Amino acid sequence: MAEVRGVNTWQEELASLVEDTGMIYTGDMIGVSSLPPFNEAKSAAAAEVVESDHETEPQESLKEQVTGFMKSWCEMLLELGRGCIDIVQQTVVTEDSFLVQKLGGPVAKVSGRLRFLNEFLPEDRDPIHAWPVIFFVFILALSALKLNSGHDELVPPVKKVRAHPPNASRIQLPDGRHLAYREIGVPADKARFSLIAPHPFLSSRLAVIPGVKTSLLEEFGVRLVTYDLPGFGESDPHPSRNLNSSAFDMLHLADAVGVNDKFWVLGFSSGSMHAWAALRYVPHRISGAAMVAPMINPYEPSLTKEEMRSIWGEWLPRRKLMYYLARRLPKLLSFFYRRSFLSGKHGRIEKWMSLSLGRRDTVLTEGQTFEVFWHRDVEESIRQGNAKPFIEEAVLQVSNWGFSLADLQVQRRCYRSGIFPWLRSLYSQAECELAGFLGPIHIWQVCRGWMTKLFHQQ
Repeated sequence: MAEVRGVNTWQEELASLVEDTGMIYTGDMIGVSSLPPFNEAKSAAAAEVVESDHETEPQESLKEQVTGFMKSWCEMLLELGRGCIDIVQQTVVTEDSFLVQKLGGPVAKVSGRLRFLNEFLPEDRDPIHAWPVIFFVFILALSALKLNSGHDELVPPVKKVRAHPPNASRIQLPDGRHLAYREIGVPADKARFSLIAPHPFLSSRLAVIPGVKTSLLEEFGVRLVTYDLPGFGESDPHPSRNLNSSAFDMLHLADAVGVNDKFWVLGFSSGSMHAWAALRYVPHRISGAAMVAPMINPYEPSLTKEEMRSIWGEWLPRRKLMYYLARRLPKLLSFFYRRSFLSGKHGRIEKWMSLSLGRRDTVLTEGQTFEVFWHRDVEESIRQGNAKPFIEEAVLQVSNWGFSLADLQVQRRCYRSGIFPWLRSLYSQAECELAGFLGPIHIWQVCRGWMTKLFHQQ
């Protein structure tokens, strides 16, 4: 029977699965014939288009994902806050709540008295919302001030520069200027050695040799004379000073204080620049020199590129900037000086160091004894409150000194100019003489926290 009827249609198969209700459904009644035929090619093409759209869509970066996450998190917190506010308004702030019944009356009286403050608010701001924000900002400001005051308690207070009455001994130089000086050690008639020491930058005659004891000088019969450079301390400024005039100031000081024989020069740090000048311009009065961490001209023409690189490479950036300004733009130095040691307040010593301090040096400079010594020396140095002498000193350090340190080296010079000295040299030795500084030079160079002694004896 099935073979006669053939294969059943899908409508007949569906009808066989349910009970026969006596109703016959045709294709026209259920709208089957109105559906378009299924096209497999078109559906595959549509799937490919969707997949290609997903592939061309750019992937989000990590930053964008984090940003989106934070935005979503903030929105959730905002909604949470609004929900909490609604809960508070519906439970705590209602007329039937315990807090409103107990505190409503006093709060109404206080708000009535402070109602005049609402006049300071913008017209479009509701006082109920504005004053809580103002109160919250006020609390944050007080907290910030409290934290800041707590931090200031940890930082030592900045001490102001004090003025001291003049008390230096002074001599008058041939050009009419006055030079302030100080003597320690034994008197002139008992001195075995006489030392004259020019002070370094941002210092004075009071520095002498940091840490030296008078008893030690007396034990070895040393008479130490220090003086203020022109414009420093109580010395008068020089209208056009250079290293030549500095050497002769030292010579006139020696004659004025009774040093009639030769004397030693002591150079410490940048003060050694004036000691070098004395060896060059008045060598006949110098017995020898002692240099402690001496400086040389950072723009010395005889230095090689490797030497220049090694010298400049170890300096702190601030020191490099000061040398560059002194060399190229010296007028700008006044701006920095007025905001540092000429500002009326004391700063820290490491700001004026060429190299960073080691652990031992840092412990030393943080002591009370050194601080008192350092502050008093700086106060005396800037007594006149004029930036010009400091600018002149900085410019001298990086300008042409008029000589090279190689000129101080002992060397034999023979004079053979002219025809007759040349003919004489054929039968006898040429007339030669030693040039340079013939006395001893002792150099103690500080290197990475250790004191290394270099001895040079001609």
